[in-house]
Amino acid sequence: MSDAGAGAGADAGAVVAAEGGPPVGGPAVGGPPVGGPPVGGGARRRAVAGSRRWVAVVFLLPALVLLGALVVYPIGFSVYRSLFDASGNGFVGLGNYGAMFSDEGIRTALKNNVVWVVVAPAVSTALGLIFAVLTERVRWGTAFKLVAFMPMAISMLAAGIIFRLVYDQDPQRGVADAVWVAVHDTFAEPAPFPGAKPRPNADLRASGGGAFTGRSVVRAGVPVDLPLVAVQSSDVRGARPAVAARPRAGQVTGTAWLDFTRGGGGRPNVIDPGEKALAGLTVEAVKGGRVVASAVTAADGTFALPAAEAVGARVRLPAANFAAAYNGVDWLGPALVTPAIIGSYVWMWAGFAMVLIAAGLAGVPRELLEAARVDGAGEWQVFRRITVPLLAPVLVVVLVTLMINVLKIFDLVYIIAPGSSLRSANVLALQLFQSSFGTDVDEGLGSAIAVFLLVLVMPVMYVNLRRIRKERRR
Repeated sequence: MSDAGAGAGADAGAVVAAEGGPPVGGPAVGGPPVGGPPVGGGARRRAVAGSRRWVAVVFLLPALVLLGALVVYPIGFSVYRSLFDASGNGFVGLGNYGAMFSDEGIRTALKNNVVWVVVAPAVSTALGLIFAVLTERVRWGTAFKLVAFMPMAISMLAAGIIFRLVYDQDPQRGVADAVWVAVHDTFAEPAPFPGAKPRPNADLRASGGGAFTGRSVVRAGVPVDLPLVAVQSSDVRGARPAVAARPRAGQVTGTAWLDFTRGGGGRPNVIDPGEKALAGLTVEAVKGGRVVASAVTAADGTFALPAAEAVGARVRLPAANFAAAYNGVDWLGPALVTPAIIGSYVWMWAGFAMVLIAAGLAGVPRELLEAARVDGAGEWQVFRRITVPLLAPVLVVVLVTLMINVLKIFDLVYIIAPGSSLRSANVLALQLFQSSFGTDVDEGLGSAIAVFLLVLVMPVMYVNLRRIRKERRR
């Protein structure tokens, strides 16, 4: 190499050395080889990693102890206890599990749990989705979300007491039946005098089906008297005094009145002063089992039938005059108690579903929705083909969470269902409580139910864990 080339190489090496790298042609004096780790670096990393592992163990130890004491030990003891009889001394193996499936009450609880798991989470999630989508389009959406979420602030005990009153069958107390009766009475005319009946010594007698028919036939010029008793005071409140009917040419007349004098002293089958008229009562003239004429009593209790048809007939008061008042639906009866309690659960948890779904909806790209609308998609198509698929992970989270929650449902059923319907509304968690701490204590059977509930929850937990792992991979 020439002297010029050697000088250029030396200059380049000096520049590289000045910039922190090794000189060209070899390693720096006293430094490590090119590309090699610093001296002592591996030992330093091992020391740091080891110290962090011990720190993690120290901080996790209290949580692991609590987890073992509050979760692992109870599960293990429940499995162990389920293999023994009620006294805890006799080993019965799987006998408690066989007794669990042979008991009629537990089978009812299992059927109800299936209904709960299928219906309650699905309805709550569907309502939450509808609320979340619709409240995005209204100004007062935030206020609606606040109101819908407020039931979550109420304990299950308080909610159960509230709905026990809501479902009360007395329309004067139960809101559900008050609304139901109001709607029913709007389309079906209630009876004017429910429970009323003729005076025992009157000419009327029971003729089947709740109707009353006169013993004697109608004659021209002779007014027909229809004295009734057992009329509710609310049905004659504000009624006018009864007036004795007068004979009319070509008509058969009569009077219907409440044959009762306040304070006593009245005469039977006679219109005494102050006795109330029964207005709106349907009166029929019947010949040979066929209605030939009918009339409705006026405000003073009088009525008139055409003599041509009524003479020779018998007077009948149809059962529609005295039918019992409609008292609504027995929401807490054996047939409807489970759907009624599910309704109270949906009232509490639909707001929870709505809030979670609304949070997921906030992350949906609006460009996709607008592009679909520009391409001519209707709102229903946008909702079904874009919004719901994009919200599928959130919907699964809500559905799985509510399914786990429903499998543990206990307090709503215990508080809302009356004693007469408690067996029909039974669920596994309530049966677990009754078997373990009720009148017929059998901790072996109760432990078997607890283990069975754990087995039912595990598939749902597995699905939830798989979903969490997929989310982490993303």
